[in-house]
Amino acid sequence: MAEQEVSSDGEKCNKRFKFDSDRDNNVSSTYDGSNNAEANEPTSNNDLVEAEEEEEEEQEELDNNDDDEQELKDGSVHEQHLSLANFQLTRVLNVNSVRKQIFVEGKFRGYSSPAVVILEKKVFPEDEIFLKRGFFNEGTIIRRLFSNDVYGNYECFPTREHNGLNTTIIHPASQKHLDKFIRKELYMVEESYETYQNVTLPHLEANNFSLQWVDNILTHKAESEKIIFEDKDPDTGFVMLPDLQWDGQPATLNIIVIARKRIKSLRELNDTHLPLLKNIKDAGTDVIMKKYNIPAAQLRIYLHYQPSYYHLHVHFSYLMYEIAGIYCERAHLLSNVISNIEMVPDYYQKAVLSFVVKEDDPLCKKYQEKGILTVIDKSVEK
Repeated sequence: MAEQEVSSDGEKCNKRFKFDSDRDNNVSSTYDGSNNAEANEPTSNNDLVEAEEEEEEEQEELDNNDDDEQELKDGSVHEQHLSLANFQLTRVLNVNSVRKQIFVEGKFRGYSSPAVVILEKKVFPEDEIFLKRGFFNEGTIIRRLFSNDVYGNYECFPTREHNGLNTTIIHPASQKHLDKFIRKELYMVEESYETYQNVTLPHLEANNFSLQWVDNILTHKAESEKIIFEDKDPDTGFVMLPDLQWDGQPATLNIIVIARKRIKSLRELNDTHLPLLKNIKDAGTDVIMKKYNIPAAQLRIYLHYQPSYYHLHVHFSYLMYEIAGIYCERAHLLSNVISNIEMVPDYYQKAVLSFVVKEDDPLCKKYQEKGILTVIDKSVEK
């Protein structure tokens, strides 16, 4: 898919350069293969621009006719052969310059529901042979931007097979998905257990994402081929599988462990869950050491609060890899969680937990209504 996309871009780029060159020389870029002298007569820039606009309008009309003639489907694009050429961009939701990500909304031709596409630059490999084959070869194009003394700044274009992107497609995407990825201001909330019971929990129960996909994994109805390890005990068991964003390289290790027992989040944990938590920690680190040769001392093992979905799961990531969601306003180290519960069995029913909410999130508005959070409207002119 990546090769086709890059190849297509390259062809478009070459055609565009040819058109620009012809236009600069006042020569028509349209040629029908005949010897008609009129086809080669010089034309004005205005004529060329008008011809280009007419071409674009004709193509747009054809696209619209295709959509009108084709009955729109309600299913998922994942059920059939997928082509990004059929993706029609609506808007850019967000850009993360640190993680080199872009989040866009659009629709796939023939489908009525929107989709979210996430593109992310791949992490560089560390293998010397792979680097030489993928980057330091004659196929890699390098262009100098400027140089000063011993420093030079260049643009580099590796060979196509090593210039891919990690891509996540959510389709059909709900309004909750769109709200999740669109850029918003962030605010810190200090949640007491009373606030959790009276505000947070009722809101979550009324507006929670479906957990059907989690049940599908636990029952082997989906993604069974991805399972790295599983413990089938109903109380202390779990399923271990790669995170969607992990490219499979040990240097970017990112694994999810999903508990079999239905537990919403950190807030519900108490001393009865210690066997489960310890089993996840001990068995998880043992599996990763045997399979990926990464010791426990080089693993970041943590839970999120608030989590992205309300079924207890634990994240395992390589300590040297800086991944989203590892910061103190959201991540809670599993070892600390176990220690807190050992000291105080109902620790998480007593503790004040701090976390971040996004502007315009319905939960953020609930906190404002209860006087728990104050948000300044930046759109109001001072």
